[in-house]
Amino acid sequence: MRIGEDTPAIISGGASGLGAETARILAAAGAPVTILDLNPDTGAELAESLGGLFLMCDVTDSAAVADALSAAAAVHGPARIAVACAGIAPGARTVAKDGSPHDPALFDRVIAVNLMGTFHLVSQAAAQMGGLAPMGRDAERGAIVTTASVAAFEGQIGQIGYAASKGAVAAMTLPMARDLAALGIRVNSIAPGLFRTPMVAGLPPQVQESLGASVPFPPRLGDPAEFASLVRHMIENPMMNGAVVRLDGAIRMAPK
Repeated sequence: MRIGEDTPAIISGGASGLGAETARILAAAGAPVTILDLNPDTGAELAESLGGLFLMCDVTDSAAVADALSAAAAVHGPARIAVACAGIAPGARTVAKDGSPHDPALFDRVIAVNLMGTFHLVSQAAAQMGGLAPMGRDAERGAIVTTASVAAFEGQIGQIGYAASKGAVAAMTLPMARDLAALGIRVNSIAPGLFRTPMVAGLPPQVQESLGASVPFPPRLGDPAEFASLVRHMIENPMMNGAVVRLDGAIRMAPK
């Protein structure tokens, strides 16, 4: 799909990190961008700098997501591109050191944000895309990119909730692509490794260096722009469909 003024994009978790860089690269390619996030300060500032739209939205609330999609469509037109980047990564073991079981409310929260938040955005965006006129040689109506994680495959100690949520995001990629093939909508997912996100950037420099050095090659943390460039490629390459692509410098996560 050619990215341009006629391919409005909506990005959840777009106020910072991987989502913010994705918003920048899609806006630079000409797409009208809508950022969904719970951070009104950085989100609104970024959207204004890109000539886009910021909408405060809790992706765990399906009605709120539907309202956001409608509001974005009223300004930019219905989305042709949907990128799900909203996520959280609290750590907790199945059984804590004090012998208590994993807090079920915390597990529910991780699933609600990472899995259900992704599902709400992409399923509702796909329904909107399905009513649009097809574009180009392949009669595409839209493209969807979700964010999994290498934790989907090598979840570490304390990542039971996070790994479960990201594993589910990865697992739904192919059946979703198959579901939406008849509508001309492609679906792909990226499983990033260790990236310089706000959470990692807040760690001491020596810790960041140690994390980066654990990556086989290149031995450094990933740049969010590298994630965003893969998002753009997945949108623009019509044969990219139903794929979960690791973006991790060949790292395979150790237990801890």
